[in-house]
Amino acid sequence: MTTPETATPELYLVKAFTEQPNGGNTAGVVLFADRLSRERRQKIAAMLGLSETAFVSASEVGDVRVEFYTPLKQIPHCGHATVAAFSLLWQKGLLLNGSAVKESIEGPRQISFEEGKVYQAQLPPQYTPIEKAGINPILIATALGLPEGFVFPSVPVIASTGIPFLLVPIPDERTLHRLQPDQDLIRAVSDKAGLVGFYTFTTASELADASARMFAPSYGIPEESATGMAAGPLACHLHDHLQQNKASFLIHQGYLMRHPSPSQIEVVLQLDDEGHIMGLRAGGRGLVIRKMELGDL
Repeated sequence: MTTPETATPELYLVKAFTEQPNGGNTAGVVLFADRLSRERRQKIAAMLGLSETAFVSASEVGDVRVEFYTPLKQIPHCGHATVAAFSLLWQKGLLLNGSAVKESIEGPRQISFEEGKVYQAQLPPQYTPIEKAGINPILIATALGLPEGFVFPSVPVIASTGIPFLLVPIPDERTLHRLQPDQDLIRAVSDKAGLVGFYTFTTASELADASARMFAPSYGIPEESATGMAAGPLACHLHDHLQQNKASFLIHQGYLMRHPSPSQIEVVLQLDDEGHIMGLRAGGRGLVIRKMELGDL
């Protein structure tokens, strides 16, 4: 994307992983952000108060450079804000159909446009046992407000396809819905282990391969309605450890929040002849809600 140095930044609100205005995860997207300082970007993200805001500028190594800020800090990647940003770029005609390369602070990522949906490539999964990270299952249960003596359907695991999440299995949607997260304890565990947060999920879902809830207080996100960078590791975990022997997964998120915002995240695994995951892509639809004035943000 060519952005003249005199271009005025433009701010949009875009919902990711949904076709409906009452669903998905809203991201701020600032186009032509080249001249915005890091301090100004952080202020804009904090004032918007959304889980992430994407800032799009010119790139010398890709089609665009995209940087992501939560209300508290900059982060390396964000799945839903990537879907939001590239849906906007595509719909405004600033990128051609087919594919693009996103430059981020941790290097390039391949983006594809397929049948009105945006997908971002993620890295092959890496798993870390919770014991190695010094996390006790009892502490996880306590942090989620689960009853004393609760037994997880399978052992929680740390998984990463670019950034690490704690994947926490829950037996059913009723229990998942009734979680009472202790945000301070989740933050403490996440900070100690270097995690983005807790991605709780159940496979006892009739309409998807898993239904999930995401808690990331370390990043100023008590709960998020769609997390593409966590859905990728979860799909890998379902394939590698929970006997879901297939390549395409649908993850539901946001359905079980106090104020539901239903999101559908699609994950496609790239498997070799022996069924090993060589890569993956996660994505969905983006819906542009409106343009805003930056003003004093």
